[in-house]
Amino acid sequence: MIMDRMPPLVAERMTQAQKRAAAELAAGPRGGVHGPFIPLLRSPDLMDRLQKVGEYLRYQSSLQTRLNEFVMLIVARHWSQQFEWCVHYPLALKAGLDRGVADAVAEGRRPRGMAEDEELAHDFCDELLRTHGVSDATYRRSVDKFGEQGVIDMLGLIGYFTTVSMVLNVAHTPPPDDPSVSPLDAFPR
Repeated sequence: MIMDRMPPLVAERMTQAQKRAAAELAAGPRGGVHGPFIPLLRSPDLMDRLQKVGEYLRYQSSLQTRLNEFVMLIVARHWSQQFEWCVHYPLALKAGLDRGVADAVAEGRRPRGMAEDEELAHDFCDELLRTHGVSDATYRRSVDKFGEQGVIDMLGLIGYFTTVSMVLNVAHTPPPDDPSVSPLDAFPR
């Protein structure tokens, strides 16, 4: 079992800045300091700024919730990030993503039967994560479908959840205990 390197901070030992950042986070839609915000609280100003970006991307993005959650799953799979997978897998299904599509992502294969917008989001994410850019054709198709704001919001999602995944992977933050979600298998290295 991997040991949590950055477990929750004890309130009595938090700095004023940590207490303030934790209170602001708890007052928002997340309702408390969970997941990546536990290790991020070690840098309260960074956590505060980053959580505001995440709040926009999760709750106000120009993309549909189903696509947001799908992109989150793709990024979680890319980083083999268990916490984010366990949180966003049920949210993706609830938002209308087909279980077969989500399960294919978990297995590291291109899903079959994706909706047109899902296929485009998958191609954009896959190409960006593999090549660190996107071709003119992928860019044009994405702008035609999602608009420039949608492309930027999707890039923001990929970047934000990459950052969160790296934080969680380094901190060894354990996933929530949800027996309905199977953890991701490690990719061969």
